[in-house]
Amino acid sequence: MSTVLAASFAVALAGCATVYNLPSNVPLANALADSNLGADIPRYDDDVLVALSFSGGGTRAAAFSFGVLKELDRSHGGSGQAKTLLDRVDFVSGVSGGSITAAYFGLKKRAALDDFRERFLLRNAEEGLRTNVSLGNIGRALAGGVNNSQLTEWLDQNLFDGARFDALREDRRPKVWINASDIYNRTPFVFGKTSFDALCSDIRSYRVSEAVAASAAVPLAFAPIVLETYPGGCSKPLPAWLERVRRDPNAQPLLRSFAEANARYRDGSMRYVKLLDGGLVDNFGLSGLTIGLLAAERPYQPLTERQAVKLQRILFMVVDAGRGISGDFAQRLEGPSGAELVAAAADTAIDASVRSSYAAFSGLATEWSGKLKRWRCGLSAADRARLGVGGNWQCGDIHIYVERLGFDQLGEERAGILNAIPTRFALPPEQVDLLIAGGADALRLSKSYQAFRRGL
Repeated sequence: MSTVLAASFAVALAGCATVYNLPSNVPLANALADSNLGADIPRYDDDVLVALSFSGGGTRAAAFSFGVLKELDRSHGGSGQAKTLLDRVDFVSGVSGGSITAAYFGLKKRAALDDFRERFLLRNAEEGLRTNVSLGNIGRALAGGVNNSQLTEWLDQNLFDGARFDALREDRRPKVWINASDIYNRTPFVFGKTSFDALCSDIRSYRVSEAVAASAAVPLAFAPIVLETYPGGCSKPLPAWLERVRRDPNAQPLLRSFAEANARYRDGSMRYVKLLDGGLVDNFGLSGLTIGLLAAERPYQPLTERQAVKLQRILFMVVDAGRGISGDFAQRLEGPSGAELVAAAADTAIDASVRSSYAAFSGLATEWSGKLKRWRCGLSAADRARLGVGGNWQCGDIHIYVERLGFDQLGEERAGILNAIPTRFALPPEQVDLLIAGGADALRLSKSYQAFRRGL
């Protein structure tokens, strides 16, 4: 069959049927909506804040981030109530493959270490997916996506056991953010109370597996996960800062696009929200934290005052299992072509995005740390008494550590081996174990992590 005829046939197939997912989110009762961005920020009363962010990259990202969790469990917790540093993780954000580890850890906490390797990392999560190249699948891709809800159902039945977001309670560590991409508004979409309040929808009843599937929904390979908006379904308005940002022509573009998207969810101008792989807009899962820092109106926000005066050590660890440079087209005149060109273009866009997002977040975190220190040292005696600060409290005793963990920090030879592992949802056991060991070693070798531990 000629290329032209095959393409024509594929287009004809696409016209015969549309591939899509039905929305499964439900309306929110008015009494439950409080439209508070702070509801998505950890509220734990502690002197240490540990935040992890797991990048995309299929099972290889899930395994690499799992290695980081295992290494945290080998480090003493530094307090009487915590066995290890794993117990002191306050917050975990995940994208695509990294969101699977983040969600499972959020649901099972320490128990996740016991069976995640066997229940997911060694399993073939592609067993129910259409993955072969055929005219039928080309037609499905052009009709909206080769696969619809297969990954959702596999994750629900084989890993998450039907868990819903009400299991990720706000009063327990760690707080979990699952990140997807709103492809209409071209913004990050974080599955949490803020976004679902904007939809006037109930996050508590939403399946964890569906959020993770949205975070991992590679374009064309998967149809978008769909959420329905319920304008008029809740009485409380959106936060005042959203309107302030929308009216400010000089607002940061990320913050303003987020505010505009939330307004569209609420005002009825969008009937459905279409979500794909979180890596399209933020493969490190840092956008939600960045928005929280940019939206802050007081120096201590997005924390509470009591959190802010108690904190002494803050660790933000970005676990990066992204693809390294690959291919040989730089050694020849022709190419790249076909699938190689698509992969190279996607990798270029994602890598450029994550570099800039990490640099921006690092700068914001450092700036915020300085503001926080100045605010603490400017508190009056009455404020210190109100916030329960003791006589030995030192306002300047607060340190922030921001670190990226990647294959490249393990040496050239080892990085080459790990980079050669494909970003699939099915890997052989020996590759899984190489990735787990790599994540553990990358954390152990981190100078920032070791400095953080010494300061506990």
